Amino acid sequence: MNIQRKYSLPNCTLLLEGLSDINRAANFQELRPELSILVNAECYLSGYNQPLVGGREFFESLVRAVSAYAQEFLSNVTNPQAHNQESELVEFQKIDSNQHRLIVHSESSPENFESNSNYPKPPIQIDLSTVQLFDLVEAVDQFFADTQTLPELSLELQPVTKRYGGASSAFIKQAIPAAVGVSSLAVAAIAFNLIPPPEVRPPAPKPDEQTSSTIPSVTPSASPTVTPIAAAAIPTPAAVAAATPASTTKPAVTDLEALLNTVSEITDASQLRALNRQVYNQIHPAWTNRLGLKQELIYRVGVAADGAIVGYKALNKDANQGVQQTPLPNLLYNPANRAPISNEPIAQFRVVFTRQGVLEVSPWRGYFRTPEVVGEKITDSKTVKGLNQRLYKTVRQSWSGKPTFTRDLKYRVAVNKDGVIADYEPLNQVAFDYFRETPLPKMFQAIYGSNVAAPNNKEPLAHFQVLFKPSGTLEVIPWQGYQ
Repeated sequence: MNIQRKYSLPNCTLLLEGLSDINRAANFQELRPELSILVNAECYLSGYNQPLVGGREFFESLVRAVSAYAQEFLSNVTNPQAHNQESELVEFQKIDSNQHRLIVHSESSPENFESNSNYPKPPIQIDLSTVQLFDLVEAVDQFFADTQTLPELSLELQPVTKRYGGASSAFIKQAIPAAVGVSSLAVAAIAFNLIPPPEVRPPAPKPDEQTSSTIPSVTPSASPTVTPIAAAAIPTPAAVAAATPASTTKPAVTDLEALLNTVSEITDASQLRALNRQVYNQIHPAWTNRLGLKQELIYRVGVAADGAIVGYKALNKDANQGVQQTPLPNLLYNPANRAPISNEPIAQFRVVFTRQGVLEVSPWRGYFRTPEVVGEKITDSKTVKGLNQRLYKTVRQSWSGKPTFTRDLKYRVAVNKDGVIADYEPLNQVAFDYFRETPLPKMFQAIYGSNVAAPNNKEPLAHFQVLFKPSGTLEVIPWQGYQ
């Protein structure tokens, strides 16, 4: 299973992609699997359109060089590990008090050796401001704080030898406060004195603005590579308790993964199948503006057992910036209408808004076994045969016109003992795309008042597979299960 980790700061984003070593995993079903095999590492820096890309050797060299150079910059003591061109792929050079040069040498590989061994690629050089440098340092710190990503990789900091220190008066002045126990404060003051203070203009407060607001609209940054991808909204009991009257209560902004670390996950295939339909039925009619997407918007969505969407997280940059082009912010459950999420199990789904305007919803981890239809079933063969014929006549009489689709539309249709349609479900993508050319939604809406009403599962039902063929032929056969 491909795993992605992202560590985002305003001026720097680290993106790691890799796999989980099943032999080492303590629990294959864990909500946040361990990324133990690094396949690709990307470092996005503000002001640069192209990321720095490499494998594990590049990433390990990057974190060593960043940490060593930060140590050197804060202490004013030269650290040779930050400038080791002979054994490191990444090195730093100080330009002045507010400019730092990041140099990345090309990784050696069999392909390069065979084709371009005599003409090595020139190193990549990027000039960083002190603000950018410390955002990069913070991103590296976030990585080391993540115990589920490359846990065997640790940073070994070693004191530099005396010959690199010197006895400058500046260094001696910095060493004095360290001797009295306030070194961290002094070093931080020295570092931030070098950073030009940003001009901050606080927004004017609005009287109707709530503290427990939903996800704010995301405005694309001037630098397209610096916007953090993660975006989630989970209402918490504390936020609900502190909220204003119920009519204006909205979800609070927290982390989707934080919730998933505290609750169990719904993994039953049959329950996931039913929730998959509920998620689709909520998002599909609410996604009204399907034009203008330049890239697919991909989200990880958390859903409670009753189908309520309790959180989501953008999985790519376009999804983070284009969240307002989706109905997700408006579909998050409102604690005024539902009890707050506490220890309820959560199901996870992958939701994709494609450039073609097609909505795709699937379980985050797939199905571990073939799902089954939930609810009591009519199994008497004579009754099933009679209902089969009755359903065929009802649908055949209502289906007219020349089909425009070129592939079979497959549906699961359930009826009660009186032959009244109680549920229907598309089984392939063309059935989703061309459902309006079938009589099923009109039949369902005539009975329940809505095309997306919850299925009637309070009584035994007989299930059938219904095929609408491009030739105009209709087939109704007893349900044999999901394929």
